Amino acid sequence: MIARFEKISYTQFCEDMKAAHPEFSEDEICLMYEAIELPKRATKGSAGYDFKTPFEITLAAGETVLVPTGIRSWMREDYVLLIVPRSGLGFKYRLQLDNSVGVIDSDYYGAANEGSIKVKMTNDSREGKTVHIPAGGGIAQGIFVPYGVADEEEVTETRTGGFGSTDGGIGDAKK
Repeated sequence: MIARFEKISYTQFCEDMKAAHPEFSEDEICLMYEAIELPKRATKGSAGYDFKTPFEITLAAGETVLVPTGIRSWMREDYVLLIVPRSGLGFKYRLQLDNSVGVIDSDYYGAANEGSIKVKMTNDSREGKTVHIPAGGGIAQGIFVPYGVADEEEVTETRTGGFGSTDGGIGDAKK
C-alpha cells in the first residue's frame, strides 16, 4: 500500500468550515461531515481520485471559493499527492485551482490541522459562464506520484503546519 484517505475529525472540519464559510450553521456543517465520501477512482484505468464538495457551489465568472474537503491522506514518505483540476470543469468553464497544482507532502498528514486538504478554485470564464456544482459533486482529482531526492540532501526539519509552513516566511514579508 502506498496511501490511504481518511476523514479528518469533526472538530477540525467544523473549524475549517466556520473559518471559510461562516454562513453555514453547525447543524448544516454536521450534515455535510456525515455525507463526506473518501476520494475514489471512477474507473480501473483512472489515475485520479475524485475529490467532492461537501456543499453546493455556484460561482459566477471571476468568483472564488475555498472548499474544506474534510479529507486527509496518509502516504508513504517517497510519494506526494498532487491535487489537479477536473478536466471537464476546466475545459467547459475555465474553473481553475488557485495554486494551479496542490502539493500534499507525506508529512502533512501529521500537521496541527490533521492534514486537512482544502481546494481553492476560481471561475476564470471569459464568456461569463456560471459554474454550478451540487453538494457531493466532483471538484478536483488527486494523483499519487513517487518522487526522489538528491543524494547530498540531509533534511531533518519536521512540519507543523500547512500553507507556507516550510518556506521560511517567503510571501509573508512585512513592509
